[in-house]
Amino acid sequence: MTAKIIIENLIKIYGKKHLAALKLFREGKTRDDILQSTGNVLGLADVSLEIGKGELFVVMGLSGSGKSTLVRCINRLINPTSGHIYIDGEDVAHVNEKRMREIRLNKISMVFQRFGLFPHKTVAENVGYGLKVRGVEASHRRQKALETLEVVGLDKWADYKPTSLSGGMQQRVGLARALATDADILLMDEAFSALDPLTRGEMQDELLRLQKELHKTIVFISHDMQEGLKLGDRIAVMKDGAIVQLGTPEELVTNPKNDYIKAFTEEVNLAQVITAGSIISKRAFLKIGQYSVSSALEEMLNHNLEVLYVVDEYNKPIGLVKKQHLEESLKQKDEDTTVTMETDFPIVDTSAHLEDIFYLYKQGFPLAVVNHKKEFQGMVEAVDVLASMGKTNKNSD
Repeated sequence: MTAKIIIENLIKIYGKKHLAALKLFREGKTRDDILQSTGNVLGLADVSLEIGKGELFVVMGLSGSGKSTLVRCINRLINPTSGHIYIDGEDVAHVNEKRMREIRLNKISMVFQRFGLFPHKTVAENVGYGLKVRGVEASHRRQKALETLEVVGLDKWADYKPTSLSGGMQQRVGLARALATDADILLMDEAFSALDPLTRGEMQDELLRLQKELHKTIVFISHDMQEGLKLGDRIAVMKDGAIVQLGTPEELVTNPKNDYIKAFTEEVNLAQVITAGSIISKRAFLKIGQYSVSSALEEMLNHNLEVLYVVDEYNKPIGLVKKQHLEESLKQKDEDTTVTMETDFPIVDTSAHLEDIFYLYKQGFPLAVVNHKKEFQGMVEAVDVLASMGKTNKNSD
């Protein structure tokens, strides 16, 4: 994955004696030591990470962990004390304010927790505000605003004032305003935290839907682990200004680095996090036209299988054969393998969560797992799901 944002050794210290505090930090003093000695607060403690182009990257942590400081350093609403922030190779931590304003206007949009809408402007005017600041002509602003409102399902509300809208609708307007500028990067600081649980879930789904279409680079700040696990391609969990663990949702849940991460993940519904692709146990398959009844049975014996999937010349699953049916064909000396192949079978993507695939086992077959190109990756049996859940729960104890 191509890096869109690269952060190197980022340090932020709040207070007037930041040089003295920085010296203490580099000498290995703790956050509490620095506060006691200088009265300064260590906001970011030597943070380094990369965020890929088109990635939905979640930064998590409790209040005071440094997550909001990190995201606000990216667009320089907060100036870092030391370190580098590269966006498309340009170190924005050290550009002048004029250049930073250009970057904010063209490359970065931000969605705030409290919507930040102008109550005296219409919905369309709010959405087009970033374009107005950029100097875009009024009719073009209006057209782009209406197009973006249609994307988030609010085109019929274009000429209403924000006060006429529900909280969830207002947050959609905030999201539309960020999208209207066509910025590559969206920074979302606790964007859904002010919403009720039902509306929050709907906005999470909406963001995932939009991301599939638009492929933005999104940095999403949250204190809610369930939200982070649902949204994030990867998650960085912060504490005291430092990153404690960075990984995929599955990695955090199945292999927590320490008790702090365990505490975050212990109440998580594992079935909503673990994916089919991570628990594939059997990868054997048959190639159409390249196997006989006897060779198929031998393959099943070698891999201790009752069922084998058959793929076409493009490695896409087209059916399955059962050991029982092949044995019957062998007894009858019938080598026509297509007769024994069943074409009604369950198929899932590697990214499918266990919660979404349980019902497929009603067909009585192991699931065929495919990648985004629909190529066969292997099988997942019901016992694999149960074993995975059991192993994860054991690791959490």
